[in-house]
Amino acid sequence: MRKRLGIHALRKMKNEGNPISMVTAYDYPSAILAEEAGIDILLVGDSLGNVVLGYETTLPVTLDDIVYHTRAVARGTSGTMIVADMPFMTYGASREHTLLNAARIMREGGAQAVKLEGGEEIADDVKALVNAGIPVMGHIGLTPQSVHQLGGYRVQGKTEEDAARLLQDAIELEKAGAFAIVLELVTEQVAAQITNKLSVPVIGIGAGRYCDGQVLVFHDLLQYSSPYFEKKFVKTYADIGTTIRGAIEGFVQDVKTRAFPAEEHVFQPDSRGPERLYGGEADVVNEQNRSQSAKEVTVK
Repeated sequence: MRKRLGIHALRKMKNEGNPISMVTAYDYPSAILAEEAGIDILLVGDSLGNVVLGYETTLPVTLDDIVYHTRAVARGTSGTMIVADMPFMTYGASREHTLLNAARIMREGGAQAVKLEGGEEIADDVKALVNAGIPVMGHIGLTPQSVHQLGGYRVQGKTEEDAARLLQDAIELEKAGAFAIVLELVTEQVAAQITNKLSVPVIGIGAGRYCDGQVLVFHDLLQYSSPYFEKKFVKTYADIGTTIRGAIEGFVQDVKTRAFPAEEHVFQPDSRGPERLYGGEADVVNEQNRSQSAKEVTVK
């Protein structure tokens, strides 16, 4: 059991040059595995719209979707910080609207913080949330909720004007109280400049080597999709999609050829009963307990 990371611990990691690791998670088993692997932050991203729900963009993701998936992730963790995205149009319309929606994510979902996309234009919302006791992670650069306004998935910070805008956005988010900022698809030079300028951690995705940490989407990291589309800024560490497909193909083949179930998978009249249903360590313990009980009865 490790202590759950907080915002002060993350600031300390930046100051000590200890890189921060973050990955998305959308369900209970993924959260457990990521925590066991030692991840620092789990992000319940609205990217679940693309990789879990099958939408073309993140825009259709609802507040109920985020609350539901955050709750599942929270049940699978005890020592990992959980940040949840605020979906499209759940903030910015009014102060009350923003606060109530963020409160639902924290109270019902079990997140420790929320993440908002946008720069200087949402600084007042960030400040209001922080003043209400809700930690906020910012997100600038390529902001998927604004993909249509940006004209598609384009690298940000290529011009001096764009670089200046990104830096100003980052500064305003820090002033408003954001405890960290995600930079997505930003040129490495601009990302390095922003990281050096800010006192809060900067976590990159497609933003080069000089951020305070890195984040990847769970399904990209594991190549967990079909078809899988290569991304320049992603390193895949396993091909889970092919493994899963192959395993299911094996099951289908065994069913078709009647190779499954085999003798070891069926019950006979002399079966030992429910203790042998799962064939795990508990069965061995139960067997030992029954043997010990029998000896005690014999002695008596």
